[in-house]
Amino acid sequence: MKRTFGITISLAALAVAQSAAAQDQSAANTGAAQVQDVIVTAQKRSERLQDVPIAVTAITAETIQNRRTLDLVDLSNQAPGLQIKSDDNGANPRIFIRGVGVNDFNPATNSAVGIYADGVYVASPLAQRLAFFDLQQVEVLRGPQGTLYGRNTTGGAINVTSKLPGNEMEADLSAEYGRFNSVNVQGGASVPLIADKLSVRIAGLYQRDDGYTLNRLTGHYGNNTNRWAVRGTVHFTPSANVTDNLVVSTGRSTGGSIWAYNRPLLTEPYQSDSFCAPALYGTAQCMTFMGYTNPSKNLYQGDYSFEGKDRVNLLTVSNTLTIDLGAASIVSVTGYQHASRNDQEDTDASPIPTITASYIARQNTFSQELRLQSNGHTPLRYVIGAYYAHDYLNNNSAYNVLPLLASDDPVADAGQGIGVFGWPLMQKVDSYAAFGQLDYDLTARLTLTGGLRYSADHKDFHYVSEAANGLVPIFTYDGAKTFSSFTGKVGVQYRLTPSANIYASYNRGAKSGGFFSGQATDPADIGPYKDETVNAYEVGAKTDWLNHTLRANISAFYYDYKNLQVYTTVIDPPFTRQLFTNASAARIYGGELELQATPTRGLTVSLNTAYLNATYRDFKSAGNDYSGNTLPSAPKVSVQGAVDWQHETPLGTLVANTSLSFRSKVFFDTSNDARLTDQARAFVDARLGIRVARDRLEIGVWGKNVFNETNISDMTPIPTLGFDVFSVGPPRTYGLYLKARY
Repeated sequence: MKRTFGITISLAALAVAQSAAAQDQSAANTGAAQVQDVIVTAQKRSERLQDVPIAVTAITAETIQNRRTLDLVDLSNQAPGLQIKSDDNGANPRIFIRGVGVNDFNPATNSAVGIYADGVYVASPLAQRLAFFDLQQVEVLRGPQGTLYGRNTTGGAINVTSKLPGNEMEADLSAEYGRFNSVNVQGGASVPLIADKLSVRIAGLYQRDDGYTLNRLTGHYGNNTNRWAVRGTVHFTPSANVTDNLVVSTGRSTGGSIWAYNRPLLTEPYQSDSFCAPALYGTAQCMTFMGYTNPSKNLYQGDYSFEGKDRVNLLTVSNTLTIDLGAASIVSVTGYQHASRNDQEDTDASPIPTITASYIARQNTFSQELRLQSNGHTPLRYVIGAYYAHDYLNNNSAYNVLPLLASDDPVADAGQGIGVFGWPLMQKVDSYAAFGQLDYDLTARLTLTGGLRYSADHKDFHYVSEAANGLVPIFTYDGAKTFSSFTGKVGVQYRLTPSANIYASYNRGAKSGGFFSGQATDPADIGPYKDETVNAYEVGAKTDWLNHTLRANISAFYYDYKNLQVYTTVIDPPFTRQLFTNASAARIYGGELELQATPTRGLTVSLNTAYLNATYRDFKSAGNDYSGNTLPSAPKVSVQGAVDWQHETPLGTLVANTSLSFRSKVFFDTSNDARLTDQARAFVDARLGIRVARDRLEIGVWGKNVFNETNISDMTPIPTLGFDVFSVGPPRTYGLYLKARY
């Protein structure tokens, strides 16, 4: 940890020292390269990052490769205030931006952060992790995006853009081998079929490893990855004013289900209220309800009675048609997604079968967006559009609770709370929206922005709670409701100089209400729950200094949330019951600073910091008072730093980069229970290589989590059965890599 903080201080000192040195040089000094200009589509049109009055971080294709961003979860900590975690191998990322997100892992719950792949909203959490390869850029939009992106973006949005084929033949390949017999192969090839008219790109991904968690009972390793994906892209320009981009992706993940770490909590078996003192955790004096003890504090070992699989299949299609009318363009974005999942999981992570889970779901989504938007930088710029989506979800999941104690009588099993409890459900959602945003230049320096969106989600929900594999019905719930809202934006931007501007904005955001899709034994727990709304205020500045060798962007924000949607668990013997409810209010405020410098040619230094205060206000649920508690996954301080360096030598170009991500203490549960927290953590990654053959071939070594920091991604309490389970990310990994391009 001391070495990690030393790296942070060194990064900051280097940036300051080099900036001071550059200040003494003339603006005409050509010894330092300028900070790269990045084009983003955060406002549905191509603009320079520094011109957009939004807090947005752009992660380029080069950065994605250099930092081995192989999964959406790997984006965590790569932008200020961004935290991503998952308790699953191939699905259900839980995304938090500035403390705003949802802990619920059930498939009908929408994230507060919208994922957009090639312009299409990815509604299903089952479909958000497989297609993270062969990317051109990722944009992280921080804060509510209630106008151009709409509902379910009260926390922000993440735009993922695939590489498009060009007018020249090109190909690239990346291959890695590393610890745990990990293999990662990615590549793509672009071919022009008709000059300046038609080109195609085919890209693929294959990843596998043996896993990093040991089952002491069998000697097998789990938490393993096994996935492949293929993407085809067609770029068609039949005329000078018509462009069509078709992207089709398919893939499958068949890795192991998550093997968690079991932390026993009880002093006596079968006594669910006899809790151990915290000092005894990880000793033989603590046990589960069924009497299992786990005296090891090694988070990468366990005794697993069941070694399951997490199977996810995915097919996505997106088509973007643009017709240039001169002063304006018509843009049509059509999307289709199919995702299915079958996850068989040893939830209790112990040798005594206590609770196993079967998560089976299938989801299909069709969407269509149509926009009319102005072209060029005219005094009045506009985007006007309409949106429709139809989403169908079928879920047939179940828990098998204490199977060792089950009798031969299914009715008796249900009465004792022992047996198989299922919750098959079906949900249909029809979403409609109309939106518009205007930007008007009052003067050459002053721009006003106004936007408004109307959204409506009509949800039909059918839910069955049952026991004993459906032989014992508990209840049936049928509900239908339309959730509608008006959201929008008012903003002002002032350009101080060509290299500096300041902005202020008010955003109104909303997240759709709905019905709870987790396991329940009381129809009152199904809902419906209300829309989540937020009034967000933000000010910021985007600046380039020292002949564009230093970039400094800063933002400060204040959020006032009403009916914040919160996933909680409560003790209801013999179960730990899931609840999804509305907190009455929450208040979030903070600030962020992004620095990037190119002090000398071949060297780029970046340092991002964020401060966050996120608390519930007047939140009571199921007899518990959470008022004043900190929101889960909302560290007060987070820091990201990176150094990228390259140097020409007679043998070739040496390339190196190292990156640091630090976050302060986080809570994993709404209760802020001390045992469900994780201390401050810092992670360091590094890469060293050499490019030869005119930079077309690169070989080298890489390391992730090089100081082997404990990597806890989540903690789930199951106190009625006497244990907590930890989801743990990989320990230190390392390996060799080869990159080639043509």
